[in-house]
Amino acid sequence: MTRYLRGVFIVWVALRYGLDELVLTSFQKPWLRVIARIVSVGRNLRAPRGQRLREALERLGPIFVKFGQVLSTRRDLLPTDIADELARLQDRVPPFDSAVAIATIERAFRRPVSEIFVSFEREPVASASIAQVHFAVIRDRGGREREVAVKVLRPGMLPVIEKDLSLMRMMAGWVESLSADGKRLKPREVVAEFDKYLHDELDLVREAANAAQLRRNMAGLDLVLIPEMFWDFCHPEVMVMQRMHGVPISQVERLREAGVDTRQLARDGVTIFFTQVFRDGFFHADMHPGNIQVSLDEATFGRYISLDFGIIGTLTEYDKEYLAQNFTAFFRRDYKRVAELHIESGWVPPETRVDELEAAVRTVCEPYFDRPLKELSLGMVLMRLFQTSRRFHVEIQPQLVLLQKTLLNIEGLGRQLDPDLDLWNTAKPFLEKWMVEQIGPQRLIEELKAQAPRYAKVLPDLPRLLHDYLRQRPSDHRRDLQDLLAEQRRTNRLLQAIIYGGIGFALGLIAMQILVRVRVF
Repeated sequence: MTRYLRGVFIVWVALRYGLDELVLTSFQKPWLRVIARIVSVGRNLRAPRGQRLREALERLGPIFVKFGQVLSTRRDLLPTDIADELARLQDRVPPFDSAVAIATIERAFRRPVSEIFVSFEREPVASASIAQVHFAVIRDRGGREREVAVKVLRPGMLPVIEKDLSLMRMMAGWVESLSADGKRLKPREVVAEFDKYLHDELDLVREAANAAQLRRNMAGLDLVLIPEMFWDFCHPEVMVMQRMHGVPISQVERLREAGVDTRQLARDGVTIFFTQVFRDGFFHADMHPGNIQVSLDEATFGRYISLDFGIIGTLTEYDKEYLAQNFTAFFRRDYKRVAELHIESGWVPPETRVDELEAAVRTVCEPYFDRPLKELSLGMVLMRLFQTSRRFHVEIQPQLVLLQKTLLNIEGLGRQLDPDLDLWNTAKPFLEKWMVEQIGPQRLIEELKAQAPRYAKVLPDLPRLLHDYLRQRPSDHRRDLQDLLAEQRRTNRLLQAIIYGGIGFALGLIAMQILVRVRVF
């Protein structure tokens, strides 16, 4: 019953803010415009359309605010007035009462705010859909005063999110049962993924742990700064972290006036994204402009500053390898390999013809290569690929939904910083280097180190396993034989890797000798 009431409330808000009229007036058909004027009778719709849309999303709650945040980065798809209003959702959602924030902090740490902080600013500096941030000064364990940012969870979030998720599950069930594409789209799994990420975002200790992991991962890259966490003052509802000083990345003109090379900044953003995705399999998945600043300090001038780590995407080694091979094949325009990868992964039915899928992918992607971002829309590419996927019954992969969302955010950010950025050629060298590292001798050595303890234990046991197998009853033979064969296959792969690595090393030495002699002569 609750989700039906929530559905009624959503419809009421849409009508209250005239979203139906906004949709109808966007069409060119005269009769639709007439209907728009009729439905607007008796309602006060004098406010600009962008403002009405923003206020409606704010009224509907955090899930809708996040939807607006994603839309705000796609200025190629939205009119300027709407994109400007939706950009306010990134960090200027109406704040909640500071007294409530202080009460939350005192309840979490069981002490008055005056005993926790040297000073605390009651006025929030940023307010988003899930939490708001206050600046403060704290004394660390060494007795030093440190500037910090205090993030406090917005009260009453869980019931609202649960209602919206319940409604989304119901709608996903309708799509799955009524749509011909229901099974392929996996709407229930997609909503389940969204559910997990939203609930994770409501735990600020988890967010602090995400930030700490990203900080370690990015330590040697020298392209991005991530705040330090103060673990003595982290609680599921409150998080205290190092205060970062920077300029919001959306203030492009201010950055240029300060001397920041925005074209290099755009390329660095691509590098950071692909490093987090393909090297670490652990990436910031909420990279809208409200969560990104740029440092103007002399020591770190021009570096990114990442904030808000509530939504983090993760990829398995299989996902990383599959995606890297797909991206590399795309960049090389090897559409046949793209088709083969989709079939090998099981994303399309095994009876799919490689040549037909290859032709379809080529038709979608070929027109977009060698174009700057100002002439390219990944949103349109993804839409056309989605249309193609229906024809070939491609199954949607829920674990990659966050990656697709983040890629769209990266494109929107790059478009603002450098419209002439060639996204493909900027990413291509990174991915090719990554692929070499995955199959090169260094990777082989790392795998041998990682697997050596396992095989050192398994290899001596093989004679005993074979003896036990011969003594067992015939009914037990099949299962044990499968175990034995599996271990044998793993051992064979290790031995093959050692042999191939040795051959590759020897060939490399021979090639070096030949090169040296050629240079001598």
